[in-house]
Amino acid sequence: MPRAPIAVAAIASSLLVLAACAPADHNKADAKSSGNACTPAQLQTLAKNTLTVATDNPAYPPWFVDDKPANGKGYESAVAYAVAKQLGYQPAQVHWTVATFDSIVQLGPKKFDFDANEVSITPARKKAVDFSSGYYDVTQAVIALKSSKIAKAKSVANLKQAKLGAQLGSTSYDTITDEIKPGSKPAVYNTNDVAKEGLRNGQIDGLVVDLPTAFEMTAEIKGTTIVGQIPAAGAKAEQFGLVLEKDSPLTTCVSKAVDTLQQNGTLARLQKQWLAADAGAPVLK
Repeated sequence: MPRAPIAVAAIASSLLVLAACAPADHNKADAKSSGNACTPAQLQTLAKNTLTVATDNPAYPPWFVDDKPANGKGYESAVAYAVAKQLGYQPAQVHWTVATFDSIVQLGPKKFDFDANEVSITPARKKAVDFSSGYYDVTQAVIALKSSKIAKAKSVANLKQAKLGAQLGSTSYDTITDEIKPGSKPAVYNTNDVAKEGLRNGQIDGLVVDLPTAFEMTAEIKGTTIVGQIPAAGAKAEQFGLVLEKDSPLTTCVSKAVDTLQQNGTLARLQKQWLAADAGAPVLK
């Protein structure tokens, strides 16, 4: 009879020893894995040790330069490479691919790890795709020919009777319908290149685009001017975010990378380098 308690005690002692060792080793492994989760070795990218980044074709300035996303020039190209560096990828490990603007925010599998293409973060889009933290606060602006009837508009109310246009599926279009609310239906264009032709040919009185694009277009298109910026609705600014497949395993790491670039001043430096200041673009009242 006395031997049973001793045996039980011995077994219990052994279990305690095992319990003391196993969790410690397991936790150590978990901590190591967690600490290295945002490295090329751990990230679940489309191709091993490669970061596949998408944008549209053509890739417009000032977001890209010379229609060559891989050259690292232009704000979004520079941001993409900065994010890649933050994640541990060398420039040679970044592969660029093409994804059209309207396909980016559709639900379904993606042929890229993330996309950089001036895509604004909206609740509707977040139902179909993931977004990183915002990497640029967006202001919408109206450009027009200097001969246009709205060229000297001072307020949003002055735009009510204008024929305005914007790219299909863009928040620029939403700005027209939700903020300006003109009397006539906006013109819709598949790309900004087509929209520019509509402006040149007098099909529309004004074109709504984000402010950096407005500066680029008015520098390119002779006889145009920035009419003004559209005041943002609500307290929170519109933001561009990198687009990822819905429930992507990369979203958290990509967002952390963007957050770090925001905190250490990299995004501010790149904006100063590649995006025009807003001088000469009054805010419409």
